[in-house]
Amino acid sequence: MQRIMCVDIGEKRIGIAVSDLLGLTAQGIETYHRKGEGDAEYISSKAKELGASLIVAGLPLNMNGTEGPAVEKVRAFMSEVEALGHKTAFQDERMTTMSAERTLLEADMSRKKRRQVIDKVAAVYILQSYLDSHSF
Repeated sequence: MQRIMCVDIGEKRIGIAVSDLLGLTAQGIETYHRKGEGDAEYISSKAKELGASLIVAGLPLNMNGTEGPAVEKVRAFMSEVEALGHKTAFQDERMTTMSAERTLLEADMSRKKRRQVIDKVAAVYILQSYLDSHSF
């Protein structure tokens, strides 16, 4: 089994998480600060570095399940990543950022520190949800 990488794509940052080799658990890797040009290439190189055979992106659906402008941006970004030779998939990410925020608040983390890690933690939640719903 190979690793699965997950990205939580935001306007300013991309949270990155990766699975263990068995596809059971997700671990946070980093929060990448977007530069615009070269973001897809960075994600591609990170996936290769981690040995990921699949890149899962969180899909920011509206609470009623419909797709809005944020979904279009994620799909466009992931098509760039796909064009670089990666297999991709999507996972509903509704409520993941709120869950991550709650976890960090319970850990009594400062607002500044939370802002630095929230995207990475959200990526962990998204990937864990994907792993749990796709038994490998």
